[in-house]
Amino acid sequence: MLWNRHETPGALVGQPQGRVDESNWSVFAAHLATAITDAGGRRFIIDLGGVDYMSSRGLRALSTALAAAKKAGVDMALAAPGPAMSEILAISRYDKLFVVHASVEAVLS
Repeated sequence: MLWNRHETPGALVGQPQGRVDESNWSVFAAHLATAITDAGGRRFIIDLGGVDYMSSRGLRALSTALAAAKKAGVDMALAAPGPAMSEILAISRYDKLFVVHASVEAVLS
């Protein structure tokens, strides 16, 4: 799993790439925690367009990050899940826990 991030007006966008699984979920969780701190009250968007698989540990990292974001006053959203991630989010019902947008641009508009 690779991690990139960039700033947009009013938001920090994290871009994981590849698989989030048992071998790297803790790295993913650390990136999420750092991004929430760095967002400083701004919106934090996780662009899932490059993620083709996420294990239950990756999903748990997302829910832990959501709780931390709420506590820090950071609005956290998921964006651009591909077909596989959309199915994972639906099966796990994380599409009910998170606001999921079709694209990063949709979150920003």
